[in-house]
Amino acid sequence: MENQTTIANDGVEQLPLKAYTEKAYLDYSMYVILDRALPNIADGLKPVQRRIVYAMSELGLKATAKFKKSARTVGDVIGKFHPHGDSAAYEAMVLMAQNFSYRYPLVDGQGNWGSPDDPKSFAAMRYTESRLTAYADVLLSELGQGTVDWVPNFDGTMDEPSVLPARVPNVLLNGTTGIAVGMATDIPPHNLREVVNATIALLDNSKASVADLCEHIQGPDFPTGAELITPRADIQKMYETGRGSLRMRATWHKEDGDVIVTALPYQASGSKVLEQIAQQMQAKKLPMVADLRDESDHENPTRLLIVPRSNRVDVEAMMNHLFATTDLEKTYRVNLNVIGIDGRPQVKSLTGMLGEWLEFRTETTRRRLQYRLDKVLARLHILEGLLIAYLNIDEVIAIIRTEDKPKPVLMERFGLSDTQAEAILELKLRHLAKLEEMKIRGEQDELAAERDNLEATLGSPRKMKNLIRKELKEVAEQYGDDRRSPLVERTDAKAFSEEELMSVDPVTVVLSEKGWIRAAKGHDVDAEALSYKSGDKFKLAAKGRSNQPVIIFDNSGRSYTVAAHTLPSARGQGEPVTGRLNAPSGAVFNGMLMGSDDQRVLLASDAGYGFVAKLGDLQSKNRAGKAVLTLPKGAEVLNPVPLDDAHGHVVAVTTEGRMLVFPLAELPEMSRGKGNKMIGIPSARVAAREEYVVAVAVINETDVLRVFSGKRYLNLKFSELEHYLGERGRRGHKLPRGFQKVDGLVINPA
Repeated sequence: MENQTTIANDGVEQLPLKAYTEKAYLDYSMYVILDRALPNIADGLKPVQRRIVYAMSELGLKATAKFKKSARTVGDVIGKFHPHGDSAAYEAMVLMAQNFSYRYPLVDGQGNWGSPDDPKSFAAMRYTESRLTAYADVLLSELGQGTVDWVPNFDGTMDEPSVLPARVPNVLLNGTTGIAVGMATDIPPHNLREVVNATIALLDNSKASVADLCEHIQGPDFPTGAELITPRADIQKMYETGRGSLRMRATWHKEDGDVIVTALPYQASGSKVLEQIAQQMQAKKLPMVADLRDESDHENPTRLLIVPRSNRVDVEAMMNHLFATTDLEKTYRVNLNVIGIDGRPQVKSLTGMLGEWLEFRTETTRRRLQYRLDKVLARLHILEGLLIAYLNIDEVIAIIRTEDKPKPVLMERFGLSDTQAEAILELKLRHLAKLEEMKIRGEQDELAAERDNLEATLGSPRKMKNLIRKELKEVAEQYGDDRRSPLVERTDAKAFSEEELMSVDPVTVVLSEKGWIRAAKGHDVDAEALSYKSGDKFKLAAKGRSNQPVIIFDNSGRSYTVAAHTLPSARGQGEPVTGRLNAPSGAVFNGMLMGSDDQRVLLASDAGYGFVAKLGDLQSKNRAGKAVLTLPKGAEVLNPVPLDDAHGHVVAVTTEGRMLVFPLAELPEMSRGKGNKMIGIPSARVAAREEYVVAVAVINETDVLRVFSGKRYLNLKFSELEHYLGERGRRGHKLPRGFQKVDGLVINPA
């Protein structure tokens, strides 16, 4: 066989590498899963945590004892139970002592045990001192009462408990995280009172659903006052499946115009949050924040101050941005993966976890009662023998004085058992007083009553449930506290876009004949007077705001988008626009616009076709742009015309000096295409470039149209354009003599 072990001639055992590595890895995986990374559902502890708590109890470090050096505890833990590194054991111990890491700490530390800002800043174990907290008694108080199984330690010299007899579901209370091989666990902490109430509800009704238990457990309860903003429906689904995620958001309020953050999400560092905000300020991505301060002290463990630049800043929007971009809001993975009482790891629902823990608690309680009953019966048996001795004290003394082996004689004479005879022989002379008989009878009565009570409880499931319920309530009464993490429904945080963060300044974007682009501040810029490279000159200009995109059109009818705020300053000569776009080789840029997304523009080709579009529809995130205007054969793109309203008239002039004026409303509104015919030119004449549209403008009734022909121009008021008015698509009428060759149109207010 492939995996068969063989013995070589020299007596060395030989195993195929495949079989050896497979077995070694599986053994390692099982060890990590069961003995290192995952908590047990019974006590909610990983082995190292259980061993620390047990070792401290063996050292007598109860909550009422004096503190002892942590090195003493760690030495015991790694020397007797946990053969691993001292730093690993000490770090596990530190975590159990940090009240910002554990909801109900198990270790009471004295000295530097780290801070929420830097949990790893704790002092070395030779400096710190520790003892168990009062809450740790919930795990340990029933340990010596036959409640759990004991297993040999790593070298077989002593025994340790396989689990601790927890009196509450600690696995949910303190939560835990761990990464095993092929699986992980992330259990959030919960509130003791809520968990106890839910456990009692499940004890009373074994068919209770997760929804029923969620009436008691509102959700996880972290050791911080930050808000839990996960919707209730998501929390319930998380408890039903055992998997999900949680979101926590810092709590804040306004104070004298400033923002004060008073609680951070679980395991978030105040200094890291301030660093994240400061980095955004340095990168000029947070212009609305003027200053930051950390005012945390002993009275206010968390007090971060954020100063807005002015009282006009929308503080809600600013905080929403910070929630989305810093640790002021954090997401936590939830994976309720635990080792069950059957010793198998499994992701469990809330009902599964509490139901299984109740099975463990019922068995623990039964074993405790049985252990006590055995002790009571043994003592009653001895008391019965002592009573016989007191009633026959003289004869007993005589037998002891005269017989060489008094034990068998006593057993035969009075019908005693070996245990009873031994107890009589062990009696001290001082206990031979007359009152001792009354004490024995009194102790017998007390123990008989206790025996009857124990037997009744063990024999009645109802009484057993009542006892478990009573003990759960006692723990909740003694150690329970109010919820710390409020559950609040909030909208999703949204970060500011790059455009929202930048300052909004007026700019004029200039494009040269050879395609060099730049942006000048302000709108009163003489673009033609700017400095150009040798052989280059001004071609196009567009006025807008620094937070608006620049839309550029090429001679193929494609539009491209460039962010205005990223363009070089007009102090220099700019940069080639082709460096920012993937335009076809030989493309000529002959149109440029800026404005809001709702700004409407007239797009036209010199074949006499056009349509109205919105700037938002012309934008493209693709460097290659998007096809917007479909061009007939031989046609070229005309410079787009911005529109102020929908009530103007379109003026179109051809190279033959023909002009047509028609209502703008006759053109369709589209996002792309060829458009409708504006002025009639035979397509063959356009293809041969014999006649085409020279210019297009949009005029209102209060405007004056200026028609240029060389150095001459003609001013026409709207009322003087009646001769040229017609339906869209007509040939139009000829302009007066001297204006048969039109160079351009300009619209001026009257």
